[in-house]
Amino acid sequence: MKINYLCNLIVRSVIVKKVAFYTLGCKLNFSETSTISRQFEEKGYLKVDFQEKPDIFIINTCSVTENADKKCKKIVKEAKKISPNSYVTIIGCYAQLKPKEISEIEGVDAVLGAAEKFRLIELLDDFAKAQETKVLASEIQQATVFNNAYSINDRTRTFLKVQDGCNYGCAFCTIPLARGKSRSNTIESVVQSAREIAETNVKEIVLTGVNIGDFGIVDGKRNERLADLVCALDEVERINRLRISSIEPNLLTNEIISFVAKSKRFVPHFHIPLQSGSNTILRKMGRRYLRELYVDRVTKIKTLMPHACIGVDVIVGFPGETDDLFLETYNFLNELDISYLHVFTYSERANTRAAEMEDVVPMKKRNERSKMLRILSEKKRRKFYTENLGKTFTVLFEEDVEDGKIHGFTENYIRVAAKYDPMLINELKTVTLDQINDKGNVEVREPEFVYEKH
Repeated sequence: MKINYLCNLIVRSVIVKKVAFYTLGCKLNFSETSTISRQFEEKGYLKVDFQEKPDIFIINTCSVTENADKKCKKIVKEAKKISPNSYVTIIGCYAQLKPKEISEIEGVDAVLGAAEKFRLIELLDDFAKAQETKVLASEIQQATVFNNAYSINDRTRTFLKVQDGCNYGCAFCTIPLARGKSRSNTIESVVQSAREIAETNVKEIVLTGVNIGDFGIVDGKRNERLADLVCALDEVERINRLRISSIEPNLLTNEIISFVAKSKRFVPHFHIPLQSGSNTILRKMGRRYLRELYVDRVTKIKTLMPHACIGVDVIVGFPGETDDLFLETYNFLNELDISYLHVFTYSERANTRAAEMEDVVPMKKRNERSKMLRILSEKKRRKFYTENLGKTFTVLFEEDVEDGKIHGFTENYIRVAAKYDPMLINELKTVTLDQINDKGNVEVREPEFVYEKH
C-alpha cells in the first residue's frame, strides 16, 4: 500500500503542469483572468509567476490602443525566452478582433475569442502542441452568455464583474466588436459573489464592466437596474467599501448619486468618461450626451458630497479637433470641479467610423495636446489633495511599499503614504492627512496616530 501511495504521489508531481497569467488592460480583464486562473487550479494545475518557467502561458489582451497590440507581441516574445517549450494562449479583446494576425505571431499556440475564453481548458485538449496554431474565435454575435468573474488574492481590493459588452457604438471604439452586445449578471448572483468575496477578508470591492450603467440586460431584455443593484450590495455584511468604476454620464442618475451620498458602503468616488469638452466633437464621436449634462452630473455630486473624487476620461486628437475645439475642451476641464484626468491620445482603429473620417490631426499635435492635459491633470489632483489636508479619512493600506513608506487610498481616492508597518497591510485605518510629499502622495502622521475605525 505504501509503495502504491508513493508511486501515485510521484506520478501526480510529474504530470502537474504549471500555468502563468499575464493581463493587459482594464479592471474587467483582471477580474476575468483571476476567474480563469481559479478554473485551472480547480483542475489541478499549479499557478506560478510569469518567470517561473511555466508550461502554459495565458495572456489576456486589450485592444483599446495600438500600443496594447504591440504589448501583446512583446509579452509573447518574453514568454518564449523564459520557457521555450511552453504553450502560449492568447485571449481577450485583441484575440477577438484579430485572431488571424495573432495566430501568425511566432510562439503562439492558440487564440480564443470572447465566446470561447472561459472554456479554454475544455477546448484546448490538455494543451498539447500542434503544427498549426489553433484558432477558436467565433463571430462576436456568438458572445451572448454572461460569464461571472471576480478577482481574488491578486490585489488588496477585488474587481467584481457585473456587466459585459456594449450597445453604444461610439465612433472611435472597438469594444462592441471585441465583447459583443450589452449583457449582465443578475442582482441575486452579484450579491452572492459579494458574499463569497466577503468571506475572504477582502475589504473593498470595485464593480466593473464595459458599460456598468447599462446593467440589467439579460437575454437581450432589461430586467433590472444599476440603482437596484447598488441598493442590494449596500446591505452585504463584512464588506467595508464598495466602489463604482467608470460609468457613462447619461447613465449616472440622480438616484444613484443620492444613494451613494448616504450609503453605508459605497465610497464618494466617481470615474465619469467625458472624452471631449466640445459639443461639436461629442456629436462626431457619437456620444449620448452633451457637455451641459456633464456639468450637471459633476454639480450634483459636489453638492451632495463636496469631498468626492471625480476622475475623467478624455480623448485628444480626434478627427476634426481643431486648435479652437481642443482649447474648448481644455478650458472646460480647467473650470470644472474634478480631481484627475485619464488622457488618451486618439489612435485609429480598424472597423470604426472614426478611422474613415477626414481632417486627421497630425500625431505631433495629438501628443502636444496630451501633454497639456496631463499637466492639467496633475494640477487638478494636487488642488484636490490640498483641499483635503487636515481632514480625517479612512485608508485601506495595500502591499505597496516604496522608500520605507506603505501606501493606500482613502475612500475618496487620495493616495496616502505612511511609515511602513507590515501590520497595516489590508487594514482600514483612520488617518489625518498632513502634507503632500515630493512624490505627490499625502503623508499622514506617524503610525501611533493611526488608529482603528470603530
